[in-house]
Amino acid sequence: MGIAIRGWSSVLAAATLAGCAGQGTPIGGGGDAASKVYVAPGQYDEFYAFMSGGFSGHVTVYGLPSGRLLQQIPVLSQYPEKGYGYSEETKALLNTSFGFIPWDDTHHPQLSTTNGEHDGRWLFINGNNTPRVARLDLTRFETEEVIEIPNSGGGHASPYLTENTEYVVSATRFAVPTPQADVPIEGTKFGGLLSFVKVDQASGHMSLAFQVHMPGFNYDLSRAGKGPSHGWSFFSSYNSEEAKTLLEKNASQKDKDFIAALNWKQAEQCVADGKAKTWPARYAHNIRGEDGIARTEMKTSTTVLEPSDCPGLVYFLPTPKSPHGADVDPTGEYIVGGGKLATVLPVHSFSKMQKAIADQAFDGEIDGVPVIKYEAVNACEVQNPGLGPLHTEFDARGFAYTSVFLSSEIIKWDVKKCEVVDRVPTYYSIGHLLVPGGDTRKPDGKYVIALNKITKDRYLPTGPELTQSAQLYDISGDKMQLLLDFPTAGEPHYAQAILASKIKDKQLRTYALEANKHPQAVKAEKDVKVVREGTKVHVYMTAIRSHFMPDNIEGVQVGDEVYFHITNLEQDWDVPHGFAMMGATNGELLLMPGQTLTLTWKPDRPGVFPFYCTDFCSALHQEMQGYVRVSPKGSNVKISYNTGQ
Repeated sequence: MGIAIRGWSSVLAAATLAGCAGQGTPIGGGGDAASKVYVAPGQYDEFYAFMSGGFSGHVTVYGLPSGRLLQQIPVLSQYPEKGYGYSEETKALLNTSFGFIPWDDTHHPQLSTTNGEHDGRWLFINGNNTPRVARLDLTRFETEEVIEIPNSGGGHASPYLTENTEYVVSATRFAVPTPQADVPIEGTKFGGLLSFVKVDQASGHMSLAFQVHMPGFNYDLSRAGKGPSHGWSFFSSYNSEEAKTLLEKNASQKDKDFIAALNWKQAEQCVADGKAKTWPARYAHNIRGEDGIARTEMKTSTTVLEPSDCPGLVYFLPTPKSPHGADVDPTGEYIVGGGKLATVLPVHSFSKMQKAIADQAFDGEIDGVPVIKYEAVNACEVQNPGLGPLHTEFDARGFAYTSVFLSSEIIKWDVKKCEVVDRVPTYYSIGHLLVPGGDTRKPDGKYVIALNKITKDRYLPTGPELTQSAQLYDISGDKMQLLLDFPTAGEPHYAQAILASKIKDKQLRTYALEANKHPQAVKAEKDVKVVREGTKVHVYMTAIRSHFMPDNIEGVQVGDEVYFHITNLEQDWDVPHGFAMMGATNGELLLMPGQTLTLTWKPDRPGVFPFYCTDFCSALHQEMQGYVRVSPKGSNVKISYNTGQ
């Protein structure tokens, strides 16, 4: 009993101290927090949460409310565990106009939508460094397509979707010369591009439809309209000073920056009317074919609209200072800006914006873009939002939740009354937050997740680099309640969550062997072979519990390029096979049932070198191995291989 009393004393003391940390709900809430996040063995989570991997280039998948890590999906990154970016089938997904770039900084996952609701078809995510948009198939949790965004300097406000996934939208973070040129940095007018990528509704394939040439601000985040505001996209921007040096000082001189409101239906009409220009632009479009092999098409031009050539295309909404978010509520009426340096949270009205446009209630223009008067578009200002409000999402009860960076908190506020009704501290320095469905017309909001930038004392220390931190809060009641801390991989800038019921039963379990269209697939052991073509050796191999076929290969020479084309013959769910070759300087392979992948190996010395299965597959997994004999270059050892016949 003494131990139990001491334990509860510690818990109560911690809760009391935590309650003093902020003015809102005590940290940890009631004693039922653990039961609210407990998912019993063999049971499933209610939500899939897709988090950006930040500097890892991945998408990570977690179950909610448990916080259990379910999967890491490589996107704009090489990943030796799966051979992604190393296998011949996936290398091309990382091609760009700059060459092969096997990393990027992924920020903003976006689930595809129909009628403004998550539909579970695809997930899109951006590359921030080399501007790219990737599309993932949610029946396989694999990257299927990557398109580079030309004329852009940083793809941060990306890849935001319109209400029916008509477009993926991407905006320039770093203003650059447009088109690019060797010019002096100071004294040269830079520009920014807002890019609209068309999505084929049957295949999901993307194509760059048009770009809008904008003033050289830094475009930060975006949301599309919904309901009455469908057909519009909204982009936050900062650095309206167009400073190019010491931005922490020079890009925060003005009291207001802007949210850009762009009418993409008007853009479509202007393009159809021939008002756009064609700019030369070299950019890569990478798509996996039906055979599972990714290929690159290099594009050479893009369609660009100037706002001055397309009246009614775009307007600026003044927004206090250095806005980060530009978030649209479920009704499509309110656009919320989060000024990182502002003392209020501005809420704009779409209907007031329409009236202001009709009344010509403008306060001048910038590079052909009319500036609407602040009082003509602003619905209200939320007072006392905390220090550094960033990003807002919504529930289905008329409340909004805003992350507040400097004061490390989440505020809950009534959208119509513009009043804060609750606030809770976060640990520490929250960036984005997530409400499941919180950017849709019908939020599933039971929870809000804080994606924190600093972890410090929340977990066991691991040297100078600490894990990233997410915190799960219950928002089903009047007061927010902290339920769970859980660590995350990479730096999750943003996340989206979808009801598991929308995609769980759509998951592909195996690749049907009879439908395998890979040109090097071998669908039966009797068909395996090893073929020399000059200095290239092609090994057509199979894998099945618990052997490779062939498993002994001779006649390879130093300096050959050896292509292992391996087909996993299994047709049982959850029986992948791995393949690793001693001396391979790229990666290994992880082959799903029925799948064919290719690994290239270039032996640099004579000898006998083993290969083996890296994924435990059966009681005889250890026996799943083989050898390749490598002879000196020019030797007369003929190609031979063992098939057990």
